[in-house]
Amino acid sequence: MTDTIIAITLLWIFVVIYSVAASFDFGAGFWSMIYLNREKTKATSIANRYLSPSWEVVNVFIVLIVVALVTFFPGATYTLGSVLLIPGSLVLLLMLIRSAFMVFSHLIHKYDKTLSIVSGITGILVPALLISVLPVTQGGFIQVTNGVEHLDWPLFFTSPHVYAYIGLAVSSTLFLSSLLLADYSYVAGAQQAFSVYRRDATLLGPITLLMAVLTVVTMNIEAAWLYDRILAYLPWLIASVFFFFVGYIALLLPPHRRLILHLPRVAVVAITIQYLLASYAYGAARLPYIVYPHVTIESSFTHPDTFHALFICYLVGFAILIPGFIYFWRLFMKDEQYVREK
Repeated sequence: MTDTIIAITLLWIFVVIYSVAASFDFGAGFWSMIYLNREKTKATSIANRYLSPSWEVVNVFIVLIVVALVTFFPGATYTLGSVLLIPGSLVLLLMLIRSAFMVFSHLIHKYDKTLSIVSGITGILVPALLISVLPVTQGGFIQVTNGVEHLDWPLFFTSPHVYAYIGLAVSSTLFLSSLLLADYSYVAGAQQAFSVYRRDATLLGPITLLMAVLTVVTMNIEAAWLYDRILAYLPWLIASVFFFFVGYIALLLPPHRRLILHLPRVAVVAITIQYLLASYAYGAARLPYIVYPHVTIESSFTHPDTFHALFICYLVGFAILIPGFIYFWRLFMKDEQYVREK
């Protein structure tokens, strides 16, 4: 395995982890807003209880993505920074507003409802803006004028492929988050909240699968090179669909607490594996392009000596972070006293 493959694999792992974790986080904010006035179900309380500790951890990975891109592939940073300046700035602004309300709502409780509204709105807008990076980097949207790269905005706003990606981002965010909150509610013993989130996940599952199919169909029209390559990874996509149905069936079956692994947790794990398999197929099919057809992993790669030094730093950093993530999971996500708000 070459240095460039190792570097792009590490970067893609950060992207995939952030995509799944942020879907849980942003979606929880949206559901907190939707069920704000339905106190009897405790749906908003459950969402806020999950949201409270998780958002800071999720933001760690977006920092890792940016740092890895700049340090491993500096040649791609200029192109992506120039083309995605406006959507990237909007994402940072929305996340800044969201984070500010996250902090102040814990100090001043009168901001609780405002937090739910802000986190709900940003929970939809941020994933929609973030995923727009993918179709832009697949080719056809970047124009060069006097040596300066810029985004073709009329083409961007009229592209069915872009809207298919946005639909996939929104539906995935809501599906994954409702699935996790159903499991979280089940552990918390909040039966009404569990029923609400289970119903939402049941409705959103087929919609998400349909949006994924629509994304692939529009890809054949607007990024045929990538569509042809993805077909080479068809077994991975079939396995992804298989795990989707495993998770969806586990969601539909009535849960029993006597089981060693309760069915809501099985659904979360299976659907997460489904996204990991699909992400691998998509990422592998894109190689060697970061921005098609201008920037490849070889043309934008940093100096090998710099990469080796940075890679060692990442290994040391992960040796420190991973025990912290495990402790965080046990402290907030697995501890029944916290989950049940005792």
